[in-house]
Amino acid sequence: MSPLSGLSGSASVSLPVRRALLYLIVAGAAWGTAGAAASLVYRTSDLGAVALSFWRCAAGLVVLLAARPLLRPRAATTTAPVPAPGPLRRRARRTTVTGLGLALFQTAYFAAVSDTGLAVATVVTLGAGPVLIALGARLTLGERLGRGGVLAVAGALAGLGVLFAGSGGSAVHPRGVLLALLSAAGYSAMTLLTRRWGRDGDADASATTVGAFAVTALCLLPFALVEGLVPHSAEPLRVLALLAYIAAVPTALAYALYFAGAAVVRSATVSVIMLLEPVSAAVLAVGLLGERLTATTLTGTLLMLASVAGLALAETRAAGPAQA
Repeated sequence: MSPLSGLSGSASVSLPVRRALLYLIVAGAAWGTAGAAASLVYRTSDLGAVALSFWRCAAGLVVLLAARPLLRPRAATTTAPVPAPGPLRRRARRTTVTGLGLALFQTAYFAAVSDTGLAVATVVTLGAGPVLIALGARLTLGERLGRGGVLAVAGALAGLGVLFAGSGGSAVHPRGVLLALLSAAGYSAMTLLTRRWGRDGDADASATTVGAFAVTALCLLPFALVEGLVPHSAEPLRVLALLAYIAAVPTALAYALYFAGAAVVRSATVSVIMLLEPVSAAVLAVGLLGERLTATTLTGTLLMLASVAGLALAETRAAGPAQA
């Protein structure tokens, strides 16, 4: 079976937990490359954050639509029955809510970065995410972290704190912090809803991703038009290549893997695995953008990786050999 074959159909039925964990790890690492690519876009053009987010979703949608036939299992040769009006309406509502959550997550995060800086916005968004998801999963899904899960989340948050302490700090603006919390709320809602629908056996990851990108692009289009859709640059081919990469890898591929994996894995585990995003971003910042890797940055990265490994191991053991 190809690595992406599990993205089609009901993820909760066809996708083993170990494969779902792998999907989430790849998605988190890929998301981290988006920031480095965006930094290069900003260095070589005048494209704004909202316009970049719009192109990310719009171009990612085109990539997903082109690749969607490849995501269907080859064995499915018979024509699928047309869903009844009720399921169609329910699926439309779910896609709309997911798209709105994605738009809120991305746009509020970019606004927070603009207002209070990258370090504070990232720490608040990704630090609040696991807490909000753990609380939401306990209240709405009945999921329990357990002692190991609590320690893993605490270790991940400690790693983020160490990364922030080693970044040199920056000015903290209350409005930016509130925007980062709003971004974390959008991400948390998207994660919890994806997990809930996966439990219900109605989590078509491919359809969810395509629909969510369409809704997000439509939401961002008016704001992107005001900001300016077409970038001006002395290196247009480089900008175009960077936009194509952002659309294909950290967007179309990463979100498809994310929605498939999040429908299977516990919500709190998803939230911590996604902390791989700042880890991969830190690696690229050193190797690609020339930033220094301090001892505190390395310590924070190792803490986060250890938390991800611990939660992934606990998730696999909880699933049992039959699902792994």
